[in-house]
Amino acid sequence: MHRKRILVTGGAGFLGSHLCDRLIAAGNEVICLDNFFTGSRDNIRHLLSHDLFDVVRHDVTQPIHLEVDEIYNLACPASPVHYQRDPVQTTKTSVHGAINVLDLARRLHVRVLQASTSEVYGDPEVHPQPESYWGKVNPTGFRSCYDEGKRCAETLFFDYNRQYQLEIKVARIFNTYGPRMQPDDGRVVSNFIVQALSGSPITIYGDGSQTRSFCYVSDLIDGLIRLMNTPEDVTGPINLGNPGEFTMLQLAELVVELTDSRSPIEFRPLPEDDPRQRQPEIERARTALGWAPSVALRDGLVETVSYFRSLLAQR
Repeated sequence: MHRKRILVTGGAGFLGSHLCDRLIAAGNEVICLDNFFTGSRDNIRHLLSHDLFDVVRHDVTQPIHLEVDEIYNLACPASPVHYQRDPVQTTKTSVHGAINVLDLARRLHVRVLQASTSEVYGDPEVHPQPESYWGKVNPTGFRSCYDEGKRCAETLFFDYNRQYQLEIKVARIFNTYGPRMQPDDGRVVSNFIVQALSGSPITIYGDGSQTRSFCYVSDLIDGLIRLMNTPEDVTGPINLGNPGEFTMLQLAELVVELTDSRSPIEFRPLPEDDPRQRQPEIERARTALGWAPSVALRDGLVETVSYFRSLLAQR
């Protein structure tokens, strides 16, 4: 059987590192490309000595010169804390990065998958969100560098598909959590767990009634790989996320229970353009990929709490 040589941009990140693990476990050769702006060598340290794994330190905003059989484009800061730190670079990573990845795929005549996001739906007026919904996004706000950057990247992928017949796959990723999240990334799951384990107040923005849907990382990676291996005419976009919907208050209370924490819950003002609801419609994933998440929130949180407990103990 032919061993694929697969490029994973953003391969040292939370999702990217888990994807590298799975691809190598399946017998593929993997090149992890990362500039380590938010990625971490700790996430891939266990792979550094593996014969099937290579690391290339590189920024996707610059042209890429590699020979590969398949490309997963996961390069981009994905939490508000990180992508708002350098919003111009965030937009460049989404747009210039997409162009460079697509040009590489076009030169090599290989299939390429774009890790898009549920943020393309903005603060949705349709609930749950199907792929046919075009979204409600502020083009000039603090979150726009990420939201609009990812929307433009989707446009580029479909234009390359139509104009150059490039084989593309587009996944819209909803909230994902699990081991290797960064403790300071500002995402709600890592925030709540770190606050609970350290005895700090658990901060909820808004009144706690806004909802999210949380997908465990192993389920998400399975969805990405299934999408990559669909027939050529399955381009997406396809939602990948867990349709189970929870309020922020429910999540906070569950984290307190699982950590046996005495942290109080504090309410703070809701940030600008923060979506009130977020829940994926996943019928397209069920039909085209035979995929649905299998890890319950409680079970995934147990694993994630264990990871953060160990991480904080080391520090």
